[in-house]
Amino acid sequence: MKRSLLDILACPVCKGDLELVVYEENEEEILEGKLICKRCNIDYPIEEGIPNMLPPELR
Repeated sequence: MKRSLLDILACPVCKGDLELVVYEENEEEILEGKLICKRCNIDYPIEEGIPNMLPPELR
């Protein structure tokens, strides 16, 4: 996932802002990490560079 995507991504549940936590990245993109919605208290994982933005009940 490219860092620039953070500007356009929003929580699919409440449309709130997301906070990024990075576990692994290279010079081009974030490979492993998570996006956190503080309003809903929901984490969205980033695995192999792909954010999983499905609500928890649909994962």
